[in-house]
Amino acid sequence: MSSVILLHMSTTDKPETVRFTTKGQVVIPLRLRKQFDIEAGTKAVVQATSEGILLKPMTAALIKRGRGILKRAPGGKPLALKEDWAEHKKQERALEERHAR
Repeated sequence: MSSVILLHMSTTDKPETVRFTTKGQVVIPLRLRKQFDIEAGTKAVVQATSEGILLKPMTAALIKRGRGILKRAPGGKPLALKEDWAEHKKQERALEERHAR
C-alpha cells in the first residue's frame, strides 16, 4: 500500500486520511495546504520512495530557500537555467497533452 508523505511534516501532526479519485487525484486537507503555503495552481514534485509517495509542493518559499545552492565553478559559464526550464515546460506540456487524450 502506498502512502503520501508531505515535506517538512513534523511527526507530532495527526495523520489524516485522503482518498484517491479514479484519476489518481487527492485533496490535501486545508490545514496542510495552509501549513505548506499551497495555493490553487501550485505544482509539486512527486517521487517514489521506499516509504511510499513523496509529494513536494513547489511553493515560492521553497524556491526562495533553494536559490544560490547551484554554484558554478570559478570561471565557469552561468547555468542555462532559463533554457533548461523552457525545455522542461515544453516536455511537460507534451506529456499533459498525451495523457488528456
